[in-house]
Amino acid sequence: MKQDNDFMRQAVKLSLESVKNGGGPFGAVIVKDGEVVATGSNCVTLHNDPTAHAEVSAIRSAANKLGTFDLRGCRIYTSCEPCPMCLGAIYWARLDKIYYANTKTDAKDIGFDDSFLYEEMSLKPEERKLPSEQLLREEAIKAFEAWQVKEDKTEY
Repeated sequence: MKQDNDFMRQAVKLSLESVKNGGGPFGAVIVKDGEVVATGSNCVTLHNDPTAHAEVSAIRSAANKLGTFDLRGCRIYTSCEPCPMCLGAIYWARLDKIYYANTKTDAKDIGFDDSFLYEEMSLKPEERKLPSEQLLREEAIKAFEAWQVKEDKTEY
């Protein structure tokens, strides 16, 4: 669809501008009802923030602008197939659809290789390369118990 291509071109343009401005080669656009709600580009190195990926930045902006964490009714156009973090954020935000241009293999070919993350996530915590250890579950579970019985909570 022509309009989809136009939104994707905007995401691609953001990725090119990001490279020129010292950021990573990624851009994202969030659209609702045929209108751009928010945009984002990769600012990891610019902001010293490993979570400042284009998709996460666009989601944060859209949620702030729309006043909700639930972005149902929105679609995301991203210049590259989302990494595991961004994919998780997209699911948590409940976006309706993902459109992407470059693939994760294209990203891997220029040094953005997320394959180890996909592999690590499929392992049990004790089998992962990054050591992890469970502590104080008996204390921490109290917050979950409080959440479970809370009557005025906002589900998400």
